[in-house]
Amino acid sequence: MDFTHQVIDIVLNLDTYLGYIINLFGLWTYAILFAVIFAETGIIVVAFFPGDSLLFVIGALSAGGHLNLLFSVVLLSIAAILGDTVNYYIGKYIGPKIFSKEDSKLFNKKHLIEAHKFYEKYGGKTIILARFIPVIRVFAPFIAGIGTMPYKKFLLYNMIGGVLWVLSATLMGYFFGNIPIVKDNFSLVVLGIVLISAVPIIINELIRNYKKGKNKNK
Repeated sequence: MDFTHQVIDIVLNLDTYLGYIINLFGLWTYAILFAVIFAETGIIVVAFFPGDSLLFVIGALSAGGHLNLLFSVVLLSIAAILGDTVNYYIGKYIGPKIFSKEDSKLFNKKHLIEAHKFYEKYGGKTIILARFIPVIRVFAPFIAGIGTMPYKKFLLYNMIGGVLWVLSATLMGYFFGNIPIVKDNFSLVVLGIVLISAVPIIINELIRNYKKGKNKNK
């Protein structure tokens, strides 16, 4: 394996090599982690970078004294929030351009209008919950920008989602990272968190739809 392939392998599996990177780069590791989390949330073409698993390992290594937990949470929350913000503005900037042609088969202007309506109604919930779903989280802010979701509203949910994501994943690693069953099934644990988080929203929507239908029948 040549040097280029080694670098790519380390980047794509940063969660696996993190202990080695800490020993090699010391405090510069924080800068590397910031860049990876920023890119994973802010640049669609690198959506495959490690996110959940990396935060989990950061928490586990923090429990062993290799990283500072508080500093990591604050730093990576900022990275996640900035990443989503950049992604939002990329969507906002290119949205009008790619949807400018009425006869575009792939980027139909009707889709832009639908995206706008969707984020007007569900935007905040989507931005927060998408944080916990790999790959999807990098598309949510991009589409929010295309759908012209108001930035002040986006920023609020972006901050809430970013902090919750980083904090929950690192704390799970901090407290449970050395338990084999949790470590080996981390993706299922994350999925469970998403499902539990979605329950109140689903119940709220069912109640609202029920009331709406009841009012129509009056």
